[in-house]
Amino acid sequence: MFLSVSFICAILLDLLFGEPKTYHPLVGFGRLVLWLEQWCLKSNTTSDWQKISGVVAWAILVLPFSALIYTLQQLDWFTPFFSPILLYFCIAPSSLKQHGNAVLQALEQQDLPLAQQKVAMLVSRETADMDEHAVRRATVESLLENGADAIFAPLFWFIIAGAAGAVFYRLSNTLDAMWGYKNQRYLYFGWAAARIDDGLNWLPARLTALSYALLGNTALALHCWKTQARLLESPNAGVVMTAGAGALNVQLGGAARYHGHLKQKPFFGGQKWVENADISRSNTLLNKVLWLWLFVVVVLIQPTLQN
Repeated sequence: MFLSVSFICAILLDLLFGEPKTYHPLVGFGRLVLWLEQWCLKSNTTSDWQKISGVVAWAILVLPFSALIYTLQQLDWFTPFFSPILLYFCIAPSSLKQHGNAVLQALEQQDLPLAQQKVAMLVSRETADMDEHAVRRATVESLLENGADAIFAPLFWFIIAGAAGAVFYRLSNTLDAMWGYKNQRYLYFGWAAARIDDGLNWLPARLTALSYALLGNTALALHCWKTQARLLESPNAGVVMTAGAGALNVQLGGAARYHGHLKQKPFFGGQKWVENADISRSNTLLNKVLWLWLFVVVVLIQPTLQN
């Protein structure tokens, strides 16, 4: 029973309050990450030492918090009251929708500089030289990819291991977002964070991709997943984005600039160019998948756990 109730309450909290504007636990965690990173990388070291220090830093930042939550959730009073709150802090469906809508609103007002600024809050690529079509593509790609990272993967790990699982995943994913870059600073130091995040996302990403396919253009989504996912670098984002692009029947991908370098990424998905309305369609798809997962938890998983 607590699984369903926590699931529902966390979603309701997000619908009512959205992402906290101040005092979000992940903001404090991010400051701690930056402090530890500066300490670990304060001098030039060998690649082997950077890998080792990256593993140690990951363990220091993730394991104590997760172990504390795991210990607390063994107490009868903890789960009913605090599990929904912790899950609420680990998911961000309303925030994701708001960011997408902010880009859409700027595009509808034909304010390209504002749209470039708004999409920069969603993506890691450079946005200053984007045209409107590139802004639309980047927005839809980010909504689909972050749907897995910021909504469905935390929910998956909550189902598997309760609040401790969701917190463990969210902290690990945050470290990947901050350290998982293949550049000079993070190539070795962030290696462990990136590999661990890949492992934690493997199954949730494929469940998300399947959900996108079931609730969109199923045949095209499955075809894109099967034939195009391997063309993308990430073993998990490739699955999610190709299935999502097929579900929406839009063409994503193409050239993008990262850290001053133009990267030629393959096109994937359907043949239809992304329009403004497809940003709204992306948000609608995420909402549908969220309600599908809620239905599965309440109707299928919870009764099974009670038997």
